[in-house]
Amino acid sequence: MSRLVMHNLADREKAVGPFATPEGTEPAWRHWQLRLDESKVAWLMFDCQDADVNVLSQAALTELNEVLMALEADKPRALVIRSAKASNFCVGADIKEFRHLESVAMARDKLFDAHAVANRLAALPFVTVAVVHGHCFGGGLELALACDYRIGIEGARLGFPEILLGLHPGLGGTGRSIALIDPIQAMTLMLTGKNVNAARAKKLGLIDALVPERHVQAALDMAFNKKLARKAPGFSAKLTNLAPVRRWAAKKMRAQAARKAPPEHYPAPEKLIQLWEQHGNHTQQMLTAEVDSFSELLLTEASNNLVRVFFLQEHMKKLAPKGQEPARHVHVVGAGAMGGDIAGWCALQGLTVTLFDMQTEIIAKAIGRTAVLCDKKRLNAAEKRAVLDRLIPDLDHAGAAHADVIIEAVPEKIEIKRSVYQTLEPKMKPGAILATNTSSIPLDELQQELQAPERLVGLHFFNPVAQMQLVEIVKHHKLSNDTYEKALAFTAQIKRLPTPVAGTPGFLVNRVLTPYLLEAMQLLDEGVTAETIDQAAEKFGMPMGPVELADVIGLDICQGVAEMLQARLDTPMPTIPEWLTQKVNAGDLGKKTGKGLYTWKDGKPQKKSAPAAGPEDLTDRLLLPMLNMCVTCLREEVIDSEELLDGAMIFGTGFAPFRGGPMHYLHSRGQDRVAASLDALASRHGERFKPDPWFAAAPHQEYE
Repeated sequence: MSRLVMHNLADREKAVGPFATPEGTEPAWRHWQLRLDESKVAWLMFDCQDADVNVLSQAALTELNEVLMALEADKPRALVIRSAKASNFCVGADIKEFRHLESVAMARDKLFDAHAVANRLAALPFVTVAVVHGHCFGGGLELALACDYRIGIEGARLGFPEILLGLHPGLGGTGRSIALIDPIQAMTLMLTGKNVNAARAKKLGLIDALVPERHVQAALDMAFNKKLARKAPGFSAKLTNLAPVRRWAAKKMRAQAARKAPPEHYPAPEKLIQLWEQHGNHTQQMLTAEVDSFSELLLTEASNNLVRVFFLQEHMKKLAPKGQEPARHVHVVGAGAMGGDIAGWCALQGLTVTLFDMQTEIIAKAIGRTAVLCDKKRLNAAEKRAVLDRLIPDLDHAGAAHADVIIEAVPEKIEIKRSVYQTLEPKMKPGAILATNTSSIPLDELQQELQAPERLVGLHFFNPVAQMQLVEIVKHHKLSNDTYEKALAFTAQIKRLPTPVAGTPGFLVNRVLTPYLLEAMQLLDEGVTAETIDQAAEKFGMPMGPVELADVIGLDICQGVAEMLQARLDTPMPTIPEWLTQKVNAGDLGKKTGKGLYTWKDGKPQKKSAPAAGPEDLTDRLLLPMLNMCVTCLREEVIDSEELLDGAMIFGTGFAPFRGGPMHYLHSRGQDRVAASLDALASRHGERFKPDPWFAAAPHQEYE
């Protein structure tokens, strides 16, 4: 909380009566601070002990229940709930506690107790107001919904992210949100997991007032006197909750949800839609049913794995060292598909970016794509203009001398990259780092002609830059620790997930993906249709099949990486088909040219609607070479741990999140069974399927 807010609270708070803490004694609660001011308004400050953010742990909820009992016994004029944390009201439940629930019955008991606390808050016989600043997510938003009024501070963000954990709101958020705002809008928030800014929340009716901090007291006075206007759901919202309309809307929701989250893999959207379809016109029934539905989801394999993915993500975020001076200026060399989008993303994150290319029209296209990205992020006109103003065309490398980070994103030719370094290195200021976005070239080769090779590091982004969270931090033998830590910190600064990898050919992600993509091409050679191949991968849970993925990456890039890996590695892989070379030479490179393995129209591949049946071992032929290369990378220490490998593949390729990552899937399936399946494939299709020596040497970690 800001110094101003704390000062204002100190001025108006006075510990009196039963809410006073006697001098020299410990506070009554570890996570809550309760005070009564002179006007008999109770101020309840949420302040989780020894934590940077507020979470609704069992301990915090137990203490809140005690606070509410005290308020029931000695009623104040009103209750205001605020956060003492600088950045947030409350970010949700304590997800670590989910891992300790061993049965649906245990989960139901815990959730029933939590509901009792929220219901107690909702039933208090005096005005209750939540004053929300910063992040207000999940259980935090559900707590606010149990109050009579919600006042938002400028800059707040609100949302229900539970669906990303294989769940739906579980502290009354389903019923209360639908009763408060338009049901379709409430369901959209819960089904997508997206958060909204305070202005959008005000428009929806999630908050009743949106004010700067200095006007909070005036808004509170209006709430205390029940004069704070609240947006009532309109006629269309009431119509939507009629049973026939609700059934019709639920059918559409199912179809939309299934396209992105098939119910056989992600059961939470269907559970939420069922809740609303059956109980949407009766809030109390929906709250009761929410307990059972949430408890059942909590014990599903999908939720367990998605919670695991959440902790993988948190672990990757923490790899960035604290205390590094933030970068302010980035110079990007190469305004093509990757370089231009990296530049646009950095500008979106508030950095000044100079963008060099020898062709002005390519820079113009990159700026155009950034403008489209701003629109997708729903930036207003002023915010969009600010982003575009920070993205500066640079035809003579003028920005290189001022940059904290220089990112080279030119074609994958070692001679071209070395020529760029020769131009840039003399211009670099002290302390700046030189980063390459190479997707496969070993950095020990790239650094050979540099005067200060310790300043070179790999920052390997993934396409599309604005969606793929992973950045591989690629090392080499002369990399300095200072450069390495700056690279980690910069990656976190621009809201990407840093993952350190060795500078070996292909690094991690491209090395693991290449056998997957080449096996798809081998299957095409055998007459299996592209649609059949992609459908098999998508049924497994991949966001897109390998044929479509190859087109999205670019057939020229796929060919280049495959040729490099085949030349530099001993690992057997499928032969690169001659027709791939012919397509690349003809300029049919995939999505970016409108034609590749598919024909593309309006950014979408034109697929046949009914794929033919494929061979019985189709899915294993695609996925097991990927798992085999994963364990090869672990054995060769390309990456430090299975956890980081799983995170890299999920956030760099979209590997089926509900399966918890490729290594987690391998152990769940059983490493002996995976090795046996590889042996069987090798006997039928060749040595490229032979199990890596890791299988014989690694300790068993098989899960039921």
